[in-house]
Amino acid sequence: MSETSGLMDTLRQEGVSPDLLRAVEEYRAAHPLAEALRPRIPAPAFVYYGREVWEQALAALLCGENLLLAGGKATGKNVLAENLAAAFGRPAWDISFHVNMDAASLIGMDTFEGGQVKFRPGPVYRCAQSGGFGVLDEINMAKNEALAVLHAVLDFRRAIDVPGYDRIPLAEETRFIATMNYGYAGTRELNEALTSRFVVIQMPTITEENLEKLLRTQFPDLNGKYVRQFALLFLDLQKKCDSAEISTKALDLRGMLDALRLMRRGVAAGAALDMGITNKAFDSYEQGLIRDAIAARIPAQLTAAKLFG
Repeated sequence: MSETSGLMDTLRQEGVSPDLLRAVEEYRAAHPLAEALRPRIPAPAFVYYGREVWEQALAALLCGENLLLAGGKATGKNVLAENLAAAFGRPAWDISFHVNMDAASLIGMDTFEGGQVKFRPGPVYRCAQSGGFGVLDEINMAKNEALAVLHAVLDFRRAIDVPGYDRIPLAEETRFIATMNYGYAGTRELNEALTSRFVVIQMPTITEENLEKLLRTQFPDLNGKYVRQFALLFLDLQKKCDSAEISTKALDLRGMLDALRLMRRGVAAGAALDMGITNKAFDSYEQGLIRDAIAARIPAQLTAAKLFG
């Protein structure tokens, strides 16, 4: 539970409501977890920074609500979902919706084992039984068949009907956190019936202050001058995306962090940022625009010796 304690300490430092944090600790104490499920508690590699969003999300989950995190790329939806499961000390199941995800994939299916037909539980079934947090990733890419399964799980019934087997009630601790991007290929509007089963947080774009916190956390030895320059570079790329000068392919915070790791290993800044950001756009004209934005902030020949230490 050291990761959970560290996360809670960070939230206190960020000024998240003490009453909410105390309620989360009381929740954890009231819902102890079996030892076998502890490895499923996330150990987040990143912390989501944003006090207001944290307070809204914690309040919703404490009220027993399911949560829909909606927003554009690089707003931290999946990071927050993982952080929430860690804060509450609950096992997490990542359920990624794709074209082949159907009802059987969610609930479970019959399988032949040891000469007998046995039921193999799916992630929603296991999450429901274990009182876990189910992260429904890219829920607006789900097929109607898969979404229909979720209706009884997410509303007042809080149960799963398994065809040919039993009706399984959800454990009291169970919560579902859905994430949703806008405008990606394969996405669509959620219908009203499903949307009404969530409370919705519109995820804001990350601020310069929170970007700098993230960079300092991930790279404590990064020169303060360049902490600010990398944060401003990301915001420059975001503005270019908003004005449709470049596509969202370059708006990749993970890619920027990857590039910084490459720089620490001795790759020159220009090449590292090409690998982490620029080369994810495959149009040569767009690549040129991205390189121009990078060059305005970060010298291409910048080395690890000047960046770190």
